[in-house]
Order: sequence, then C-alpha cells, then structure tokens
Amino acid sequence: MNRQQAQPAAADTSYLSPPEAADFSLLDAACICMAAVDPLEKVALTQHYAARYRAGTLKLPAEAPEPEPIRAPGRPPQLVLVHPRDLPRRGLGSVDGRAAFIHAIAHIELNAIDLAWDAVYRFRGLPGSFYADWVSCADDESRHFVLLRDRLLAHGHDYADFPAHNGLWEMCEKTAHDGLARMALVPRVLEARGLDVTPAMISKLRSLGDATTADVLEVILREEVAHVAAGTRWYHWHCARAGVEPRKRFKELLGEYAGGYLRGPFNLEARLLAGFDEDELDYLVEQAG
Repeated sequence: MNRQQAQPAAADTSYLSPPEAADFSLLDAACICMAAVDPLEKVALTQHYAARYRAGTLKLPAEAPEPEPIRAPGRPPQLVLVHPRDLPRRGLGSVDGRAAFIHAIAHIELNAIDLAWDAVYRFRGLPGSFYADWVSCADDESRHFVLLRDRLLAHGHDYADFPAHNGLWEMCEKTAHDGLARMALVPRVLEARGLDVTPAMISKLRSLGDATTADVLEVILREEVAHVAAGTRWYHWHCARAGVEPRKRFKELLGEYAGGYLRGPFNLEARLLAGFDEDELDYLVEQAG
C-alpha cells in the first residue's frame, strides 16, 4: 500500500508499565519483547527494558527453569512471509524499488531484535557479559529499525507493505539447542553477510541521490561490526568451553547448516574488525572461488 504522506501513528505507551511479578527478570522481559506483534511496541519495550538492565533495575534470576521451546516471534498480521526465491526483484532506480530494498533491511533489523533477545532468554548460566552484549545488541537493532522505518515512510510506505522471508529466524530455530552453533551461524554467517553487501548498496544509493538512506546504512554498518564481533567472541568462548578448535568447527558447521559454502565477495576489512582472523578469511575466499 502506497502512502504519499505516511506519518507515524501516535504511540501507545501503556505497555511500558505492565503489571510485573515480584520476581520479574530479564528473561521475562526478553519473552515480552519477542512476543510483541506491533513493531513499534517491540522497539519501545526493547529500549525500555535495555535501559532498565543498564540501570541495574532488571536482573537475571538466580535460578530459572529450562527455556520454553522456540516459537515464532510476534509479527504484524499483515506481513506476508515467502520463500526467498519468491521475493520479487526490484531495481533501486524507482521509488518503490528503493522502498522495497529499505523494507528488506528493516525486516532484517526487526528479526535481529528478536535474535538478540532469544540469545538472552535461551542460553542459561553464561557469564554476565554475554547477556550484556545481547541486550545491547537488541537495543541497537531497535534503533536501526526506527531509522529504516523513517526512510520507508519518506518513500510512501510502511513496514509490512512488502513481502519478506524468514531465513534469519529459521536459522535461529535450527540452532536453539546449541549456543555454539547459534553464535557461529547467526552473527558470523547471516549477519556478517550484511558487512559484505552493504558498502555497495551505500555507493549505489548515493549515486541515485538518496544520501539520507545511505547515511542510515553507514550508521548500521558501523554498529553491525560490533554485533558480529560479539558473535565471534562468544563463539570462541563456547569453543574453548567445549574443547574444540574454532576454525575446524566453523567449517563443520557450515557443512551441517549452510551447505558448506558461503558466497563472496567478502568485506575483509570489516570481517577482521569483527573478529575473523586471516586464516578464516583466506578459507572463505578460497571456498568461494
């Protein structure tokens, strides 16, 4: 649906003061954020609980039962999810084409909020810095979504106006049983792909005169390096705890979950900043041919 003068709806902030049990914890907050159907509610709740966590008024429980089985996060009912091959291809030369592109990135960022909260909720008994990293990541992703939604509105559209795919969350489901696999494959494969492709998109948008969207992607690119780096850090932590060699296990996980192959080209500078080492990058370049 095209909105020539799309404007954000007035925000209902009543959900920021829900009744809380005396033992309400960071794990409960993660569940509430993931379950939120309205993207703006998900963003507001994420930022609210992240601020409380930073302030020390929202804590991990001393003890917690096993996590519930993973299920789909809240999404607006009008959002249509399709297989990636069924997404229509649109060029960036038209307003609608750019809007569809921005929508695709906004969808990734909305998924990334839930990916971060699921890591907080699902993987128990880890160092406090693990939870701090992924709460911070969820907070960043919520800001990214707002920046991109603003650009969607400027192009006459809103989130859920275009179809999207569910690849990120499907990988989250596949790795729900294994924190090591999750850290290897979600931040270091799927999210790291954004490091590779975003610079060319920024250049293309600038050549088309859309400097504002390009500037938004510059912000996101810089901050996503830190998110992939968090994944690398905790992947190596899990490998050390399990007594496995990180490079060898990463190759095995690519075979088990990603067909053993990652498509290039790769943003080697950004991946180095995100914790990939030279040997890993040499392997990625070699296997991509």
